[in-house]
Amino acid sequence: MTGAAEHLSPASLHTAVARLVRVRRRGLARRAAVGGILLAVVLVAFAVSLSTGDFVVPLVDVLATLTGGGDAGTRFVVLDLRLPRALLALLVGACFGLSGAVFQALLRNPLASPDVIGVSSGAAAAAVLATLVLGWSGLALSALALLGALLTGAAVYLLAWRKGVSGYRLVLVGIGIGTGLSSLVSYVMTRSEVTEAQGLFLWLTGSLNGRSWTHFWPLLGGAALLLPLTLVAARALPALQLGDEAAGGLGARVEPGRLAMLACATALAGLATAAAGPVGFVAFVSPPIARRLLPGHGAVLVPAALTGAALVLSADYAAQHLLPGTQLPVGIVTSLVGAPYLLWLLARANRVGTGG
Repeated sequence: MTGAAEHLSPASLHTAVARLVRVRRRGLARRAAVGGILLAVVLVAFAVSLSTGDFVVPLVDVLATLTGGGDAGTRFVVLDLRLPRALLALLVGACFGLSGAVFQALLRNPLASPDVIGVSSGAAAAAVLATLVLGWSGLALSALALLGALLTGAAVYLLAWRKGVSGYRLVLVGIGIGTGLSSLVSYVMTRSEVTEAQGLFLWLTGSLNGRSWTHFWPLLGGAALLLPLTLVAARALPALQLGDEAAGGLGARVEPGRLAMLACATALAGLATAAAGPVGFVAFVSPPIARRLLPGHGAVLVPAALTGAALVLSADYAAQHLLPGTQLPVGIVTSLVGAPYLLWLLARANRVGTGG
């Protein structure tokens, strides 16, 4: 009894609370530091993408052009050619990064990202059908790609649902549906004209080549709506990560909360795919990179979005300048990063016996 009284004494309780506050402050400080570093990396990659190229523009002139100055040639290069592409890369990466973080945290599976479970394949299949079969383009094409992602996500969820959703079951169902959609895309492309198929092949790799302001504004409008909605819906994520029974015991609305987050994450992936094609592995590798920087900090949604933005900006810069005189699709560069990580993850899961 004496030990219990001492354990509950005001002095001991004050010490425990003070220790908890210190730990919390250190966690917040680390999160703020990592977020600041990631934001700085994004800004540096953004500035470099505006400044360098076949026509080098000093950063001072870039800033002057962005604030309304600069000569006609500099304004054309910076404002018409490079700025929309860089902004697209930033938003596409942020959408993919946040989408992948929600999928992986909610399903508690490192393989659960939109490009692995078929969501990106659904958007790509819808875009191919819209272009080659219906002859659509522009906003109609983007809308149908987004609808394709949402329908694919709904189909994967319904087929994987068995009084709840298991992460590995959803991944396996998604891989199956994604493979079927990829086969459909291949069939449609083999029946199309060579010139049309060649252009679509580059888009299916994931490309920002030739992107302009007409591609940016629909993405900005969708991202302005979906990014904050996703963060609001993710407030239920800490409870849902404990499991359905524990979350229900804590008063969380399990199924509506899960559906809201999956719908937002699916829409983000579809929106990014509609703008730049299915840029591979960005949604897959951005969350684990963010978690490595912030171990023990939960889902790290905002750091994952910043990581995705930095990754796509850097990969697109490399795609433009890796081979002199040739602009590669950005998806080739991101695949060079993501494919080895996927192989390592599968090998590690097999070694520890958690392969499914």
